[in-house]
Amino acid sequence: MKETGIGTKCVQAGYTPENGGPRQIPIIQSTTFKYDTSEAMGRLFDLEDAGYFYTRLQNPTNDYVAAKIAAMEGGTAGMLTSSGQAANFFALFNICEAGDHIVSSSSIYGGTYNLIHVTMAKMGITATFVSPDATAEELDAAFQPNTKALFGESIANPALTVLDIETFAAAAHRHGVPLIIDNTFPTPVNFRPIEWGADIVTHSTTKYMDGHGAGVGGAIVDSGKFDWMAHKDKYPGLTTPDESYHGIVYAEKFGQEGAFITKATSQLMRDFGSIQSPQNAFYLNLGLESLHVRMPKHVENGQAVAEFLEAHDLVTQVSYSGLKSSPYYERAQKLMPNGGCGVVSFELSGGRSMAEKFMMNLKLAAIETHVADARTCCLNPATSTHRQMNDAELADAGIPAGMIRMSCGLEDKEDLIADLAQALEACR
Repeated sequence: MKETGIGTKCVQAGYTPENGGPRQIPIIQSTTFKYDTSEAMGRLFDLEDAGYFYTRLQNPTNDYVAAKIAAMEGGTAGMLTSSGQAANFFALFNICEAGDHIVSSSSIYGGTYNLIHVTMAKMGITATFVSPDATAEELDAAFQPNTKALFGESIANPALTVLDIETFAAAAHRHGVPLIIDNTFPTPVNFRPIEWGADIVTHSTTKYMDGHGAGVGGAIVDSGKFDWMAHKDKYPGLTTPDESYHGIVYAEKFGQEGAFITKATSQLMRDFGSIQSPQNAFYLNLGLESLHVRMPKHVENGQAVAEFLEAHDLVTQVSYSGLKSSPYYERAQKLMPNGGCGVVSFELSGGRSMAEKFMMNLKLAAIETHVADARTCCLNPATSTHRQMNDAELADAGIPAGMIRMSCGLEDKEDLIADLAQALEACR
């Protein structure tokens, strides 16, 4: 059978029921797994056999769902984590250690910026931040001999910049490092970073993939394309014996297609335990089964809201790559011809105080620290998700203090526009 489409993957990939088995992915709500002999269990610990021994590392429910996401992204292996933050941390820490360096787009989610700029710095891993529109020369200048990864978001949260992924991928590979892309906002329904040069893809599955605010989670997908052995000296964690795991050399034993995820599972998940619960993985799979149907509606609503806001006299600026006025319009049309997401960022003429009044007068849209939900929600990033950043850092990330981020849900677009209109009138 030929390669199936993204919709079929959303519904069918990752799990094939056995004869007489459950049609839906089963929830294996168990911490442990029984074996008849110590030898059988020992072979699991030696990574000689596939199987499960403790849910802190792996669980069948999680693996079915991770396999579906890997198929959707066009990768060779995947894993679930307890959150999107855990996914980004694992993806970076899997190849970085004290004394190493990361190059990252400056236009990323505030929590991820804090993770890289503050928390990982405490671990001895430094970072240089660059514009998502950086030229090849600017990117080259940011690299250091100890740089181990280049990181960015396909569509940044909440600035909604569209990453120049081709330029970033070329720079990463010129310097012999993988490009790691957080693809949370467009999802693989609208954009598949691996097809444009990404090596590792991460997600906050809490967002569109779940789509209903039911379960926090994250995912990592390996493209299987980065040749770790070709850069053996740069990535000793993958290319030399892991003495904490029986001297296994991951890149030799599992090859390009499986080394990265196997190491992240057997080493990082073992030590940090940031596993997604099987129950949350089950909820996530329910969301994935309708993702290809929901994303076009989110895009439709986002486009309608963006066009309404752009024409309103109290709105000074709208960020949405579907608008022809957007500096990212041409890039988005090339990379994401079916649209990006349903999130719209905009700034009101009255700044922070008007933004606060506007949100207080909304009837349908809820003020929430959330995004990419079936229900419309909004927030002011400067006082919530990005409050750890000062004004200069906010400006660098493209997030004015008076910006509002609105995530358009699945309601009727006419009702969303009516709600916006009355809230804006209340601000006069």
